[in-house]
Amino acid sequence: MAVMPGIRCFSRIIHSLTAQQSIGVFTVPFTSSLHSRILCSETLKSKPTVYQENESLLENLNVMGVDLKMARQRQPGVLRKLFTNEKGLAEFLKSKGASKQVIAGIISRYPRAITRSIEHLEHRWQLWRTIFKTDSEIVAILHRSPESFFRSSDNGNLEKNVVYLSSLGLDSKDLHRLLTTAPRTFSNRVELNKQMVELLEDICVELGGRNPEQFAKAVISKNLYILIRSTKRVRTNVDNLRSFFNLTDSELLALIQGRGAEILDLSNEYVKNNFKILDKNLRTMGCLEADIKKLIAHYPMILYIGSDTLSSKLDCLMKRGITLQQILEKPKVLDFSTQNITEKFVELEKIGYDFKANGIGVLDLSRKRFDAKMKRLIANSEEKM
Repeated sequence: MAVMPGIRCFSRIIHSLTAQQSIGVFTVPFTSSLHSRILCSETLKSKPTVYQENESLLENLNVMGVDLKMARQRQPGVLRKLFTNEKGLAEFLKSKGASKQVIAGIISRYPRAITRSIEHLEHRWQLWRTIFKTDSEIVAILHRSPESFFRSSDNGNLEKNVVYLSSLGLDSKDLHRLLTTAPRTFSNRVELNKQMVELLEDICVELGGRNPEQFAKAVISKNLYILIRSTKRVRTNVDNLRSFFNLTDSELLALIQGRGAEILDLSNEYVKNNFKILDKNLRTMGCLEADIKKLIAHYPMILYIGSDTLSSKLDCLMKRGITLQQILEKPKVLDFSTQNITEKFVELEKIGYDFKANGIGVLDLSRKRFDAKMKRLIANSEEKM
């Protein structure tokens, strides 16, 4: 049977005191109070302090319809705070057009929202309104992603970032997209955003570009996540793209400020590994280096696709008689899932669609455009009959 730590400690003390008494060193009256103090000390050390949730706060949130289980999972510490502003937040959001359900959803997913003061909320809302046209737009974003609004408490930093990013020539549409898809851009210290912009401008100059400011703006507009990545990651990806494809300065410049901007924020290892696998697979299929270079230049997003997923898509296409050359000419077909591609094949085969004669452009259409195309094809085939 296992012996508890406190008992072991107690036994050692008894043994020590008994031994010392027997040799006449000293005599200690061993009382029950000493026993209690030792065990009590051991017990206190083993039990962590537990902080109680604020019952009054829980009652308020429950009445508001907040999902307390979700709130505990997201930010449990908020529910232990003594001073919060849940009622003020609710009134504020209600005045902006948010429904009771939307308010409850916002607090459930981001409980820290109830710690913001009315003054803070008003100031932040005014800053967001310099980018968004209506309150309802902001309410919709908060309902979908409350952390984008409540994550940072530094309104001064937000204001500096709005001013700085606007000075780059980014219009309200770009800022709108940044706030909705990469809100952490506005939580960054302005110096961090400046470092990334300066890096992009330096890269442009190094590659012989004549307008570094326009280059930086173009890259940011095409890749909204780049400002929340490290400059080291972006620099390494640029260097990797050059070495992978043996690109000239002008080719690399064109790639980066074009479709290649979309992969600059990816993990360096992810890009490197995906390229190696892609290069190996395509060469096995008979692809030449020039073909691979052309494919990446026209469709760099292929480096986003995991190796297993890419192999599955290529197999799906080639088993249906699609040639590698056709895929290289229309690589966007790889945007779609294997299931989506298979469903299109089934529908096209019913009308005897000839891919050799008509190409595979029909496969990279969106579902809405594909359905419209099918209606026309069916109508044409019925006329011929």
